[in-house]
Amino acid sequence: MKRAVVTKLARNLLHVNRRYATELPRRALTSTSCLYDTNQRNAAEWKDQAKVVVAGGGCVGTALAYILAKKGVSDVILLEKSELTAGSTWHAAGLVTYFNGAINLKKAHYFAINTLDTIEKETGQAIGFHKPGSLRLAETPTRMDEMKYQLSRSQWHPAPIELIGPERIHELHPLLNMDKILGGLWNPDDGHVDPYSLTMAYAAGAKAKGARILQHCEVTATNLKEDGRWEVETNHGRIMTDHFVNAGGLWARELGKLAGLTLPIIPAHHQFVITTSLPEVQALDKEVPVVRDLDGSYYLRQERDGLLYGPYEPPEKMQLCDDWYDNGPPEGFGRELFQPDLDRISASSEKAMELTPCLETANIQTVVSGPITYGPDVLPQVGPYPGLRNYWVSVAHTYGIVHSSGLADYLSDWMLTGEPPYECIDTDPARFCQSWVTEKFHLAKARETYGMNNQPPFPKEVRFAGRPTSRVTPIYERQKAAGAQFSISAGWETADWYALSGDEAGYKPSFRRTNWFEPVGRECRGVIENCGVIDLTSFGKFEVSGPDSERFIDHIYANDVPKLGETKVSHMLTSRGTIHAEHTVTRMPSGNFWCITGGGSEIHDLRWMQTVADKEGMNVSFTNMSDDYGVVSVAGPKARDVLSRLTNEDVSAQGWPFMTEKDIELGGVKTHAFRLSYTGELGWELFVKRDEMATLYDAVVEAGKGSNMVKFGKFALDSLRQEKGMRGWGGEMTRDLNALEAGLGMFLKMNKSADFVGKAALHKLKAEGLKRKLVFMTVDTTDVDPEGNETIWSDGKVVGFTTSGSYGWQVGASVCMGYLPVDLVNSKDKVQVELLGKRCEAKVYHQPLIKHETRR
Repeated sequence: MKRAVVTKLARNLLHVNRRYATELPRRALTSTSCLYDTNQRNAAEWKDQAKVVVAGGGCVGTALAYILAKKGVSDVILLEKSELTAGSTWHAAGLVTYFNGAINLKKAHYFAINTLDTIEKETGQAIGFHKPGSLRLAETPTRMDEMKYQLSRSQWHPAPIELIGPERIHELHPLLNMDKILGGLWNPDDGHVDPYSLTMAYAAGAKAKGARILQHCEVTATNLKEDGRWEVETNHGRIMTDHFVNAGGLWARELGKLAGLTLPIIPAHHQFVITTSLPEVQALDKEVPVVRDLDGSYYLRQERDGLLYGPYEPPEKMQLCDDWYDNGPPEGFGRELFQPDLDRISASSEKAMELTPCLETANIQTVVSGPITYGPDVLPQVGPYPGLRNYWVSVAHTYGIVHSSGLADYLSDWMLTGEPPYECIDTDPARFCQSWVTEKFHLAKARETYGMNNQPPFPKEVRFAGRPTSRVTPIYERQKAAGAQFSISAGWETADWYALSGDEAGYKPSFRRTNWFEPVGRECRGVIENCGVIDLTSFGKFEVSGPDSERFIDHIYANDVPKLGETKVSHMLTSRGTIHAEHTVTRMPSGNFWCITGGGSEIHDLRWMQTVADKEGMNVSFTNMSDDYGVVSVAGPKARDVLSRLTNEDVSAQGWPFMTEKDIELGGVKTHAFRLSYTGELGWELFVKRDEMATLYDAVVEAGKGSNMVKFGKFALDSLRQEKGMRGWGGEMTRDLNALEAGLGMFLKMNKSADFVGKAALHKLKAEGLKRKLVFMTVDTTDVDPEGNETIWSDGKVVGFTTSGSYGWQVGASVCMGYLPVDLVNSKDKVQVELLGKRCEAKVYHQPLIKHETRR
């Protein structure tokens, strides 16, 4: 940063600094008279019974009260320990955008901005909503790839977005220095809102519909009763409620402790600078768009006749509220701010002045340095907390203003209907509610996430803070020594691919094919031609037992109940006939059932199983065995040869049919062995107690030497399964997609006697006729492959979206799956898949590209 500018900024800040305490005060904020008035108001609003109690009076909590009240829940009570907007809301910059990298969070953003368009008229409360649009700028070829990548994943959603060049950018924002700008994404309906006024509008709307809002009403205890209701103790009395929602913002972690929860939430110091009036801004004839300078790592917008910019410091400079992690915010904290520190934001400040030269002569009016909450990633935690009936969280909202009403709509639907309206596993609190999310891991990840806030979101991104996690398998060091390149899957350190001698090891991020491409091809060829071994310990593993276990399995899955020793691919559906999960279900020798799911949905699925069992009053027990068993899988045409070297058991096709299980010894280790493979090749999945996993793995590797066995990772696994058309949960199968359009008919026993969850919906969907279907495609591309969620075009129109993609080494082409309208599936019209801004020709197939192994 220029020395003259530093001196000027420092001088301008002298009067600002006097308003900040060097240490946050630990004192009550309100006077006795104010509290007396509040007591009078609260007494008038008080009720000791409620359908929903929401704790937290920021933008997130008031939005939820507003949305619930709009949906007819009049007995909502919102409790705020201080005053509405205290904490993070009051000092937020108020940016709102349709843009979001997570696919279904786009739906929440879309709902939120539409709400901003109507709430002012509805409530009579001005919210200061400005819609100058927003620009995400690119200064390097990699950033341009990012823009094209994000565009390809956005155009099948309804919000307007466009990739524009420097000339158009300068036309929209004449204050910018265009010397380095290559292009950018333009969202014309984005903007900013006054967070305080928006919160008051939510509150007014909620109260108009019958909700009650009690300020200076602190929750002091939360007690779960036997009937599933919550007793909420406050400094004003007790309230019984059907549902309790923790929307406590900065205090959410402390609030969670009252229920025995340890929520991974920590505030970080975030600063933004507001200038005095600038002649260049005064001369504008209209408000300029909000700018996100990603390489400079800051946002910038017009604030009246001045400018506001907010940087994100790198991990080594940013500051966490470490002392709040155990002790919580200081007593009485509500509308205080931290001491500004311009040194921490100097690099971004210089970038801001380079991009917007009029900032160089600006005087600073205000520096806001306040706390915003972070979880281990940048996304919030929204939904029911696993293991606690009727306890809901809406916390860790780093972008709470834009998420407020959209995620309130999502959460309220889930609360009122028992099912979320769409799949948003990205925000599910289940992803961080397990013991592997340690304090050390969370603090490291929060620092990394804040510091890398504007880093490109590369496909298959790997981040290294807090690694390795505590969830490592007994063969981790063996894999590492063999060249394994790891990422996290449900907390497990999982091998993506193996770097051998001559390969370029390490994480080399790119939106195009990169250093792992050829090694993954080697692994795929090794599995296809001979055999391979892979660690699948990250699978979620449940045992279902109890007097009603068979009836439960018949009710929750659309497939038939497996016979003894038989494995079935079975789907748990929602009441709408959409796909909650895909499991392999086996009736074990004990008579109990083993249900195996993908690692990313372990708690997500177990929670649904418990919900259904509770609703039906079934006497059934669930044991989560995910940490108890390691899984070693052998796949490929020579997999049978490998097993035959480890056991005297008949491993022939006749002696061991496809989709059956045997309890056997392999290499002297007791093993639950399942004849199936997610590669679609001949294979077995071998489940063994964790303390014996290394022994089994070593035996398998030794036995595989005579069959040219390769070690392979999940990148190769994903390529192999896609060529076989094997659906993946989170891609081809989600709660947004129904089981018939996903092509799961062979697994849906729609005429079985059991009234399974989703049965009526499937019959209705079938009678009405499907509107879209899953298809398989090859894509004509050279240096970039589909990965899922890309836009599909036909005749210049958006017609569908991909669900997953890769390079198919057996097919010899890029492959993907996706959804198209039925009339287009059955026509000969050509389609194009958009990859990095280019519409690539794609050939559509009705059947998988490679036949799945079943009889070998």
